[in-house]
Amino acid sequence: MEHQAEAKLLSPTRRELLQASIELTNHTLSYIKSMALRCAVQLGVADAIHRCGGQVSLDGLLATLSLSPSKLPYLRHVMRVLTASGVFAQADGGGYRLTPVSMLLLSDTGDDGGCRSLLQLVQLKLSPFCVSPATKLAEWFTTKDEETPFAMTFGTDWWGLCGRDPGFGVFFNGAMACDSRFLMDEVIHEKGDVFDGVTSMVDVAGGTDGAAKSVAAAFPHIKCTVLDFPQVINGIPAAGQVEFAAGDMMDFIPQADALLLKFVLHDWNDEDCVNILKRCKEAICSREQKGKLIIIDVVVGSPSQATCHEAKILFDLLISTLTPGWERDEKEWSGLFKEAGFRETTSSHLC
Repeated sequence: MEHQAEAKLLSPTRRELLQASIELTNHTLSYIKSMALRCAVQLGVADAIHRCGGQVSLDGLLATLSLSPSKLPYLRHVMRVLTASGVFAQADGGGYRLTPVSMLLLSDTGDDGGCRSLLQLVQLKLSPFCVSPATKLAEWFTTKDEETPFAMTFGTDWWGLCGRDPGFGVFFNGAMACDSRFLMDEVIHEKGDVFDGVTSMVDVAGGTDGAAKSVAAAFPHIKCTVLDFPQVINGIPAAGQVEFAAGDMMDFIPQADALLLKFVLHDWNDEDCVNILKRCKEAICSREQKGKLIIIDVVVGSPSQATCHEAKILFDLLISTLTPGWERDEKEWSGLFKEAGFRETTSSHLC
């Protein structure tokens, strides 16, 4: 009787069930927001509004995009969703204007070389390479092998596809360079003192030099080297104090005052992470003066705003869908550092 009474007390009211059904609808249709965003990105809506002076009517947007007049009602539907979600905003007198969110979708943001644009990164995250494996999560859970949903979908892992499909490799590396330019601008502005005393740096698995180029521009005295696979860096000329070294970080990392691992470790399981960290330790501790290992990655559960916390756990699920790795919390990070032999660590949060 006591358990029955407790169950009855916990039963939702009809009003609560109605509200729950609305919340369930929002969760169920959340992918529509992503697909509306993908549509706007592919059409170039942000650039179109920018070309119109930052504000444009629906008719004007249709004309600027060179779309058929018959698409006008459907364009309105897409823009209504993206306006409600804050990607765009309703302009005074009607029409639409850019917001800080959609300004990140501009293909060219001026004289800074596009460092404030995340267009290529968004294109990657909304591409079938990221979306398709996520649609197969339940199917993957019922399999007995340990491949990732990405590998189950494409028949190889992420790095295998980069090697097998040069077009995908270029697409991926371009998105990572876009992310590096944007993020490193913030890191250098907010946490630039981490580079104090550094005269040489290796950007480990640095791709096509986005992060290293930013560091070199901000600190001309630092000689930067980008380490990555030959197929990634072949053909990229040295520029200023940025050089390139072909190799596998699992085997060897060149010596330097500082090493940078930007969004590298989250791609790997604990065993591989420890191996990478040990290679790093060898590269910075073989000299008389110990160097620095600078890691830029997500820390799940760290103090952050609600929006940032949601972004972290969503990104965690994405990464674990695409790779054998995941985003780690403070305890998990500390465990990796300890096992790799690091004793002195400090942390700082951007969000």
